[in-house]
Amino acid sequence: MISIFALGFAMGVRHAFEADHLAAMATLATRGRGPRAGLLQGAAWGLGHTLTLLLVGGTCLLLGAAVPQRWATRLELVVGFMLLALGLDTLRRMRRARIHAHVHRHGDGPVHWHLHRHEAAPHDAPESHQHAHPREALPVRALAVGLVHGLAGSAALFLLTLQTVGSFWPGLAYIALFGLGSILGMAGLSAVVAVPMRAAARRVTRAQGAIEAVVGVATVAVAIRVIWALLG
Repeated sequence: MISIFALGFAMGVRHAFEADHLAAMATLATRGRGPRAGLLQGAAWGLGHTLTLLLVGGTCLLLGAAVPQRWATRLELVVGFMLLALGLDTLRRMRRARIHAHVHRHGDGPVHWHLHRHEAAPHDAPESHQHAHPREALPVRALAVGLVHGLAGSAALFLLTLQTVGSFWPGLAYIALFGLGSILGMAGLSAVVAVPMRAAARRVTRAQGAIEAVVGVATVAVAIRVIWALLG
Protein backbone atom coordinates (compact mmCIF):
# COMPACT_ATOMS: atom_id res chain seq x y z
CA MET A 1 0.00 0.00 0.00
CA ILE A 2 2.89 2.38 0.74
CA SER A 3 4.30 1.81 -2.72
CA ILE A 4 0.85 2.47 -4.24
CA PHE A 5 0.56 5.77 -2.36
CA ALA A 6 4.12 6.70 -3.39
CA LEU A 7 3.11 6.01 -6.99
CA GLY A 8 0.11 8.30 -6.60
CA PHE A 9 2.33 11.11 -5.31
CA ALA A 10 4.85 10.62 -8.15
CA MET A 11 2.07 10.61 -10.75
CA GLY A 12 0.74 13.85 -9.26
CA VAL A 13 4.14 15.50 -9.74
CA ARG A 14 4.28 14.21 -13.32
CA HIS A 15 0.71 15.39 -13.91
CA ALA A 16 1.84 18.98 -13.30
CA PHE A 17 4.08 18.81 -16.38
CA GLU A 18 1.33 18.08 -18.91
CA ALA A 19 1.11 20.49 -21.84
CA ASP A 20 -2.14 22.22 -20.87
CA HIS A 21 -0.92 22.72 -17.30
CA LEU A 22 2.40 24.14 -18.51
CA ALA A 23 0.59 26.53 -20.83
CA ALA A 24 -1.78 27.77 -18.12
CA MET A 25 1.00 28.21 -15.60
CA ALA A 26 3.21 30.08 -18.06
CA THR A 27 0.48 32.66 -18.71
CA LEU A 28 -0.07 33.07 -14.96
CA ALA A 29 3.69 33.47 -14.43
CA THR A 30 3.71 36.51 -16.73
CA ARG A 31 1.69 38.30 -14.04
CA GLY A 32 4.16 37.50 -11.26
CA ARG A 33 7.11 39.50 -9.97
CA GLY A 34 9.67 36.76 -9.47
CA PRO A 35 10.20 33.18 -8.25
CA ARG A 36 8.37 33.72 -4.95
CA ALA A 37 5.28 35.05 -6.72
CA GLY A 38 5.56 32.18 -9.20
CA LEU A 39 5.75 29.71 -6.33
CA LEU A 40 2.52 31.11 -4.88
CA GLN A 41 0.83 31.00 -8.29
CA GLY A 42 1.75 27.35 -8.75
CA ALA A 43 0.75 26.36 -5.22
CA ALA A 44 -2.63 28.09 -5.65
CA TRP A 45 -3.19 26.28 -8.94
CA GLY A 46 -2.31 22.96 -7.31
CA LEU A 47 -4.59 23.67 -4.35
CA GLY A 48 -7.56 24.40 -6.59
CA HIS A 49 -6.79 21.34 -8.69
CA THR A 50 -6.61 19.12 -5.59
CA LEU A 51 -9.81 20.48 -4.02
CA THR A 52 -11.79 19.66 -7.16
CA LEU A 53 -10.24 16.22 -7.48
CA LEU A 54 -11.08 15.41 -3.85
CA LEU A 55 -14.66 16.67 -4.20
CA VAL A 56 -15.47 14.93 -7.49
CA GLY A 57 -13.31 11.85 -6.90
CA GLY A 58 -14.59 11.40 -3.35
CA THR A 59 -18.21 11.68 -4.52
CA CYS A 60 -17.62 9.13 -7.28
CA LEU A 61 -15.96 6.73 -4.83
CA LEU A 62 -18.79 7.14 -2.36
CA LEU A 63 -21.50 6.54 -4.95
CA GLY A 64 -19.54 3.97 -6.94
CA ALA A 65 -20.27 5.87 -10.16
CA ALA A 66 -17.91 7.29 -12.75
CA VAL A 67 -18.14 10.65 -14.54
CA PRO A 68 -19.97 10.04 -17.87
CA GLN A 69 -17.73 10.28 -20.91
CA ARG A 70 -19.80 13.03 -22.51
CA TRP A 71 -19.35 15.18 -19.42
CA ALA A 72 -15.63 14.43 -19.30
CA THR A 73 -15.34 15.63 -22.92
CA ARG A 74 -17.29 18.80 -22.15
CA LEU A 75 -15.05 19.57 -19.19
CA GLU A 76 -11.97 19.10 -21.37
CA LEU A 77 -13.50 21.56 -23.82
CA VAL A 78 -13.96 24.06 -20.99
CA VAL A 79 -10.23 23.74 -20.26
CA GLY A 80 -9.42 24.27 -23.94
CA PHE A 81 -11.44 27.48 -24.11
CA MET A 82 -10.02 28.63 -20.77
CA LEU A 83 -6.48 28.21 -22.15
CA LEU A 84 -7.48 30.12 -25.26
CA ALA A 85 -8.76 32.98 -23.10
CA LEU A 86 -5.58 33.00 -20.99
CA GLY A 87 -3.35 33.08 -24.08
CA LEU A 88 -5.33 35.85 -25.76
CA ASP A 89 -5.36 37.85 -22.53
CA THR A 90 -1.55 37.60 -22.31
CA LEU A 91 -1.23 38.85 -25.90
CA ARG A 92 -3.70 41.66 -25.18
CA ARG A 93 -1.76 42.81 -22.12
CA MET A 94 1.53 42.67 -24.04
CA ARG A 95 0.07 44.78 -26.86
CA ARG A 96 -1.53 47.42 -24.63
CA ALA A 97 1.23 47.73 -22.06
CA ARG A 98 4.31 49.84 -22.55
CA ILE A 99 6.84 47.97 -20.43
CA HIS A 100 9.55 50.06 -18.83
CA ALA A 101 12.36 49.20 -16.40
CA HIS A 102 14.12 51.78 -14.25
CA VAL A 103 15.71 52.48 -10.86
CA HIS A 104 13.81 54.75 -8.46
CA ARG A 105 13.02 55.52 -4.83
CA HIS A 106 9.74 55.87 -2.87
CA GLY A 107 10.09 58.85 -0.53
CA ASP A 108 12.97 58.16 1.89
CA GLY A 109 12.98 54.43 1.13
CA PRO A 110 15.79 52.46 -0.49
CA VAL A 111 16.64 52.84 -4.15
CA HIS A 112 15.39 49.79 -6.05
CA TRP A 113 14.87 48.48 -9.56
CA HIS A 114 11.33 48.09 -10.86
CA LEU A 115 9.55 46.94 -14.02
CA HIS A 116 6.13 48.40 -14.72
CA ARG A 117 3.72 49.15 -17.53
CA HIS A 118 2.54 52.49 -18.86
CA GLU A 119 -1.04 51.67 -19.84
CA ALA A 120 -2.88 54.80 -18.72
CA ALA A 121 -0.33 57.63 -18.56
CA PRO A 122 2.59 58.48 -20.87
CA HIS A 123 6.09 57.56 -19.73
CA ASP A 124 7.14 61.16 -18.97
CA ALA A 125 4.03 61.86 -16.83
CA PRO A 126 4.81 61.88 -13.06
CA GLU A 127 1.74 59.78 -12.24
CA SER A 128 2.97 56.99 -14.52
CA HIS A 129 5.68 56.11 -11.99
CA GLN A 130 3.38 56.00 -8.98
CA HIS A 131 2.80 52.43 -7.84
CA ALA A 132 2.70 50.28 -4.73
CA HIS A 133 4.42 47.05 -3.73
CA PRO A 134 1.59 45.04 -2.13
CA ARG A 135 2.24 41.87 -0.18
CA GLU A 136 1.60 38.62 -1.97
CA ALA A 137 -1.85 37.20 -1.25
CA LEU A 138 -3.45 33.97 -2.40
CA PRO A 139 -3.60 34.25 -6.22
CA VAL A 140 -7.34 33.83 -6.80
CA ARG A 141 -6.92 33.67 -10.58
CA ALA A 142 -4.50 30.73 -10.34
CA LEU A 143 -6.78 29.02 -7.81
CA ALA A 144 -9.74 29.33 -10.22
CA VAL A 145 -7.71 27.94 -13.13
CA GLY A 146 -6.67 25.00 -10.94
CA LEU A 147 -10.28 24.31 -9.99
CA VAL A 148 -11.27 24.09 -13.66
CA HIS A 149 -8.28 21.89 -14.50
CA GLY A 150 -9.21 19.56 -11.65
CA LEU A 151 -12.73 19.17 -13.03
CA ALA A 152 -11.38 18.14 -16.42
CA GLY A 153 -8.98 15.57 -14.94
CA SER A 154 -11.31 14.04 -12.36
CA ALA A 155 -12.84 11.40 -14.66
CA ALA A 156 -9.51 9.87 -15.68
CA LEU A 157 -8.13 10.02 -12.14
CA PHE A 158 -11.22 8.28 -10.74
CA LEU A 159 -10.81 5.36 -13.14
CA LEU A 160 -7.12 5.14 -12.26
CA THR A 161 -7.95 5.19 -8.53
CA LEU A 162 -10.50 2.41 -8.93
CA GLN A 163 -7.99 0.25 -10.80
CA THR A 164 -5.22 0.94 -8.27
CA VAL A 165 -6.99 1.02 -4.90
CA GLY A 166 -10.73 0.47 -5.23
CA SER A 167 -12.24 1.25 -1.79
CA PHE A 168 -13.30 4.65 -0.43
CA TRP A 169 -10.77 5.74 2.23
CA PRO A 170 -7.64 4.35 0.53
CA GLY A 171 -8.93 5.82 -2.72
CA LEU A 172 -9.42 9.23 -1.11
CA ALA A 173 -5.90 9.06 0.37
CA TYR A 174 -4.53 8.15 -3.06
CA ILE A 175 -6.25 11.18 -4.64
CA ALA A 176 -4.97 13.44 -1.83
CA LEU A 177 -1.38 12.28 -2.37
CA PHE A 178 -1.82 12.71 -6.12
CA GLY A 179 -3.00 16.26 -5.43
CA LEU A 180 -0.09 16.96 -3.07
CA GLY A 181 2.31 15.84 -5.77
CA SER A 182 0.65 18.16 -8.29
CA ILE A 183 0.86 21.08 -5.83
CA LEU A 184 4.58 20.60 -5.26
CA GLY A 185 5.27 19.93 -8.94
CA MET A 186 3.39 22.99 -10.17
CA ALA A 187 4.77 25.26 -7.43
CA GLY A 188 8.34 24.30 -8.32
CA LEU A 189 7.66 24.54 -12.04
CA SER A 190 6.07 27.97 -11.86
CA ALA A 191 8.93 29.29 -9.71
CA VAL A 192 11.40 28.08 -12.35
CA VAL A 193 9.33 29.65 -15.16
CA ALA A 194 9.40 32.99 -13.30
CA VAL A 195 13.24 33.07 -13.26
CA PRO A 196 13.79 33.87 -16.97
CA MET A 197 10.89 36.35 -16.83
CA ARG A 198 12.60 38.20 -13.97
CA ALA A 199 16.07 37.98 -15.55
CA ALA A 200 14.86 39.24 -18.91
CA ALA A 201 13.00 42.12 -17.31
CA ARG A 202 16.06 43.19 -15.36
CA ARG A 203 18.45 43.12 -18.29
CA VAL A 204 16.46 44.06 -21.36
CA THR A 205 13.06 45.70 -21.17
CA ARG A 206 11.97 44.46 -24.62
CA ALA A 207 12.80 40.87 -23.72
CA GLN A 208 9.90 40.83 -21.25
CA GLY A 209 7.47 41.62 -24.04
CA ALA A 210 9.06 39.01 -26.30
CA ILE A 211 8.72 36.30 -23.64
CA GLU A 212 5.09 37.24 -23.01
CA ALA A 213 4.41 37.08 -26.77
CA VAL A 214 5.93 33.59 -27.00
CA VAL A 215 3.95 32.42 -23.95
CA GLY A 216 0.71 33.87 -25.31
CA VAL A 217 1.12 32.34 -28.79
CA ALA A 218 2.16 28.95 -27.37
CA THR A 219 -0.84 28.90 -25.01
CA VAL A 220 -3.24 29.74 -27.84
CA ALA A 221 -1.66 26.94 -29.93
CA VAL A 222 -2.11 24.38 -27.11
CA ALA A 223 -5.71 25.53 -26.61
CA ILE A 224 -6.51 25.14 -30.31
CA ARG A 225 -4.93 21.67 -30.32
CA VAL A 226 -7.05 20.59 -27.31
CA ILE A 227 -10.28 21.99 -28.80
CA TRP A 228 -9.56 20.52 -32.24
CA ALA A 229 -8.83 17.07 -30.80
CA LEU A 230 -12.13 17.07 -28.91
CA LEU A 231 -14.32 18.52 -31.65
CA GLY A 232 -12.57 16.99 -34.68
